[in-house]
Amino acid sequence: MLLQVGGKRSALGLLAIRRVWSMTRSAHTAPQTLEYKPIKKVMVANRGEIAIRVFRACTELGIRTVAIYSEQDTGQMHRQKADEAYLIGKGLPPVAAYLHIPDIIKVAKENDVDAIHPGYGFLSERADFAQACVDAGVRFIGPTPDVVRKMGDKVEARSIAISAGIPVVPGTDAPISSLQEAQEFSNSYGFPIIFKAAYGGGGRGMRVVREYEELEENYQRAYSEALAAFGNGALFVEKFIEKPRHIEVQILGDKYGNVIHLYERDCSIQRRHQKVVEIAPATQLDPHLRDRLTADSVNLARQHWLFSKPYNAGTVEFLVDKHGKHYFIEVNSRLQVEHTVTEEITDVDLVHSQLRVCEGRSLPELGLKQDKIRINGYAIQCRVTTEDPARGFQPDTGRLEVFRSGEGMGIRLDSASAFQGAVISPHYDSLLVKVIASGKDLPAASAKMSRALAEFRVRGVKTNIPFLQNVLSNNQFLNGTVDTQFIDENPDLFNLKPVQNRAQKLLHYLGHVMVNGPTTPIPVKAKPSPIDPVIPPVPLGEPPVGFRDVLLREGPDGFAKAVRAHQGLLLMDTTFRDAHQSLLATRVRTHDLKRIAPFVAHSFSNLFSVENWGGATFDVAMRFLCECPWKRLQELRALMPNVPFQMLLRGANAVGYTNYPDNAVFKFCEVAKENGMDIFRVFDSLNYLPNMLLGMEAAGAAGGVVEAAISYTGDVSDPTRQKYSLDYYLKLADELVKAGTHILCIKDMAGLLKPDSGRLLVGALRDRFPNVPIHVHTHDTAGAGVAAMLACAEAGADIVDVATICPTMGHCVTCRISLEKVFDYSEYWEVTRGLYAPFDCTATMKSGNADVYENEIPGGQYTNLHFQAHSMGLGNKFKEVKKAYVEANKLLGDLIKVTPSSKIVGDLAQFMVQNALTRAEVEERADELSFPLSVVEFLQGHIGIPHGGFPEPFRSKVELERGKTLHIKALALGDLNKAGQREVFFELNGQLRSVLVKDTVATKEMHFHPKALKDVRGQIGAPMPGKVVEVKVKQGQQVEKGQPLCVLSAMKMETVVNSPLSGTVAKIYVTADSTLEGDDLILEITE
Repeated sequence: MLLQVGGKRSALGLLAIRRVWSMTRSAHTAPQTLEYKPIKKVMVANRGEIAIRVFRACTELGIRTVAIYSEQDTGQMHRQKADEAYLIGKGLPPVAAYLHIPDIIKVAKENDVDAIHPGYGFLSERADFAQACVDAGVRFIGPTPDVVRKMGDKVEARSIAISAGIPVVPGTDAPISSLQEAQEFSNSYGFPIIFKAAYGGGGRGMRVVREYEELEENYQRAYSEALAAFGNGALFVEKFIEKPRHIEVQILGDKYGNVIHLYERDCSIQRRHQKVVEIAPATQLDPHLRDRLTADSVNLARQHWLFSKPYNAGTVEFLVDKHGKHYFIEVNSRLQVEHTVTEEITDVDLVHSQLRVCEGRSLPELGLKQDKIRINGYAIQCRVTTEDPARGFQPDTGRLEVFRSGEGMGIRLDSASAFQGAVISPHYDSLLVKVIASGKDLPAASAKMSRALAEFRVRGVKTNIPFLQNVLSNNQFLNGTVDTQFIDENPDLFNLKPVQNRAQKLLHYLGHVMVNGPTTPIPVKAKPSPIDPVIPPVPLGEPPVGFRDVLLREGPDGFAKAVRAHQGLLLMDTTFRDAHQSLLATRVRTHDLKRIAPFVAHSFSNLFSVENWGGATFDVAMRFLCECPWKRLQELRALMPNVPFQMLLRGANAVGYTNYPDNAVFKFCEVAKENGMDIFRVFDSLNYLPNMLLGMEAAGAAGGVVEAAISYTGDVSDPTRQKYSLDYYLKLADELVKAGTHILCIKDMAGLLKPDSGRLLVGALRDRFPNVPIHVHTHDTAGAGVAAMLACAEAGADIVDVATICPTMGHCVTCRISLEKVFDYSEYWEVTRGLYAPFDCTATMKSGNADVYENEIPGGQYTNLHFQAHSMGLGNKFKEVKKAYVEANKLLGDLIKVTPSSKIVGDLAQFMVQNALTRAEVEERADELSFPLSVVEFLQGHIGIPHGGFPEPFRSKVELERGKTLHIKALALGDLNKAGQREVFFELNGQLRSVLVKDTVATKEMHFHPKALKDVRGQIGAPMPGKVVEVKVKQGQQVEKGQPLCVLSAMKMETVVNSPLSGTVAKIYVTADSTLEGDDLILEITE
């Protein structure tokens, strides 16, 4: 009987449910009495890209828009995109301003707003805000307050899901109120567990706990984050499911009970429980599972409608385990960040739909029926954030110095303040721009996304773009088999390709020079001597006849015959060019050369020539001395009419550092000859014959004496070194003599020509070319120069180079030169050197060094490189620079080292020392290093082809970019700001650019928070910009390694700073609420 009664009651209950369900179905199918009320003005109670997204939809529908903004957001783009914008939360912290309901409602009522869109985050899931809108007579574009409350309360949402028969993850039935409750849950279900904010999402207030020792700290961090982000720190606890897929279903409902789904999105790629990449539809999803997910989502929404008539957009989120079983997580009764991918594959504008539904339209009236919703292709969304993947995704802040986005077919950009000059603050979310790519399938969409991300240029802050590019090229991602542990299980995603950022680095350097002056310090404190040199007595009248008279009378061919027929050794004085290049950094003024020139003309008329022009002296005269090199040539010619002038011509490079057009080289030689030049010493830094022949032809066409110079390296007397053998030099000499050179020269720029090698090489040349004058040039780096020159003379050389600024001329007194005149000449230059004391090589290099036989550094470069090393802060590492020079030379294939090839080797050597790179590391990482431009251009063949070819595989690895030219114009210098910086404005490739440069002089009088010194072990610096939430230690307290010291908050995420060592807290430099920049000193610990 009781069973029968029970049965009747059950039957009656079932009948009642069927009746209700029948009524519900009729509500879906029967004609509705529409309650249409158009919206005229919409406020968006949010900021950033979502505010702009809603404004755009409103504008398309003819609805006026209103923005709100905090005091910190006065420069943000969302307030400029609206028709009206009003300040809220005056005096409140940045996030609190957007959570201040009374201000928002007040602005809405005062400005005739008839609907408010909450966006996502902030107040979007706050039932009290939805209710405040209703109470104020303003429509809330979203569900009813009751639904917001139920869905915002994750615990109640679970209960509703359970009542609808949807599987859920084991968790607490209500928000927990204490750490003890969390401990009890973990005791019952074991680890891992996860804390979740009860009143918000987006990864805030979410922490995974894997062991008991982590429980308390993670509880505190989750509570604090939830409180800061949503105004309520309530948490609930769930069992954490390992390696699930995160699938969510987009639903849409209206006031009349119509509910549809727009299929699903895969949001499994996450870090710190925040979605990074979203895909729609989910790949490799079993069709039956898709049906279950969408059906459960729609049924859950309808379950709500029975009691509270929800409407608008929402998302039902699930976890799917490896067995294909799905678990309900939560409902977000608002628009999601990733709603864009659903729009792209369904062609449904969700914001339009929200607005129309809020006005009273039904979904069928809008053409939104389930049987008409179709999936069209695939869409991917990447969240480009200002976070540094290399530092655990720490938020980065600062000014966007450059912003250029990727665009084109299949690309959609949703952004806010992503523009040049925008300031990224630590107060809000790190999202910079959402990039959405669409394609016919996942590989097509991925290819478009990769291309778009590659087009982005963001400078001034770090971004996660390199990380996203790695994700998109990952095979697991492309196969669609990712889960929520994808990032953790693929450490190769963090093998980030460095950003070159060449243009901005160059602008920063130029800006620094404009604000603070040159950054190249003089490596010594020596000051110019106050003593002026005494000019030796010069006879009255014209100077004696010299070899130039022979040249003018008999021409180049006759001049060469006279030189060869001359009895005894001839000298060329290099004091006027090469010697002061080597010893005084080429800084000698024309003034000092002119004062001694008449003495040289009268006292040394029997010199073969004076080397006084070309090479480095040409550009240095203009760049450093602000002199005209042509005027120098003219004035010296007038003062020394009897001695031939000789110049250094770098073949096709003329007097520059790169190849010039042929006609420019020819014209240069013509004008040089007209202005007084006689002998053209033509060489090529690689002995590259085509370049040499061009220079020889140009000098000969101008009517000059052609002296073809073979650049010497190696050791012809060493049978183990065969790349540059005696046979190599003889074959090269054959070609030069065949080309018509008047004089044959051995140019030993590094001073490597030992006496034995000199005898062997010059003797062989003399035997092969008995009628051609031979001229030998060397440097005295090792102190063996005089011995080598005398050996060459004994072997048949006609001319050797000397310099009175060095002691070599005094050693060659057998060359019919007055020793007394040499003394006077040397005394003049000794005193003159005092005027150039800051540039004198002996200030940093006290003696010669035989290690040149190992490193093969040219003499002029040896002293200049020493000077440069000091200027770059590498003065104490010059020994390392010399060793690196050897390795750099090997990397480049063992080059002949003369300007400009020697500069290439030197640049690479200093690059290696500055970056602490070994030869093996350079070879291994050649494809990712940003090499000096000179190295790249050498490998591109700009200066010719080296003997033996280019080094492989090194050359193939180096990125040889062609056609990259930067056109830079300095425009203006700004005023000093509060941070002690000046804004420097440039025009770069036609576009305005600016950089902020610290004024080092002005900042000396300004107070700044001290920075942690990285080389001081106990100084703890801020790992990122942000605000101090809590200081967890006190001065004098003992701390252990790994112990929490303080908590920082940036972009609504909290980071615990742990102690890197054990010791005592000596001093604390911050307090709670202190605002810090990156590397600001937090505290000091003594061991």
